[in-house]
Amino acid sequence: MDTTLEQRFARGAKVEGRELVGLAAPFGSETRIADFSEVIAAGAFAASLSSGRDVLALADHDPAKVLGRTSTGSLQLRETADGLEYRLTLPDTTTGNDLRALAARGDLGGVSFGFRAIRESWEGEVRTLHEVELHEVSIVQAWPAYAKTTVSLRSRQTTDDDRLAVLRHWLETCR
Repeated sequence: MDTTLEQRFARGAKVEGRELVGLAAPFGSETRIADFSEVIAAGAFAASLSSGRDVLALADHDPAKVLGRTSTGSLQLRETADGLEYRLTLPDTTTGNDLRALAARGDLGGVSFGFRAIRESWEGEVRTLHEVELHEVSIVQAWPAYAKTTVSLRSRQTTDDDRLAVLRHWLETCR
């Protein structure tokens, strides 16, 4: 099992008072990731969500900008027929208030999530995620590195040089 933390991006967040709500990961929708396509199977988050793991809500994948967490109830996650839904109560902090203002105007880039693949399958160039270990859900202020799809820290076949290049790109875009 590869322990590389991966990140995926989805668009859209709805503001309800101090809460952001939306779909962080759609099921059954094929998305292009670097040199392959990927589909998230229904139930892929079930084991992770039932494990009691403390999943963080972050701003732009920055662990210094915690917006909430499942252990306190400020981040709520659930699987539906559509995918992984989230409900995040924003903190009364500069970052929380800024994100709320951006969301109210429709200026947020979207939502991303960080995970490790636990069980996956391949059919040609299509990867299906059957079970993932969810680590974080991030509210993303800017556009993803790959328009309309994802930010990925791993492609299907990577070398150490490829990983360093992707990590370098990710670090530059997340500052």
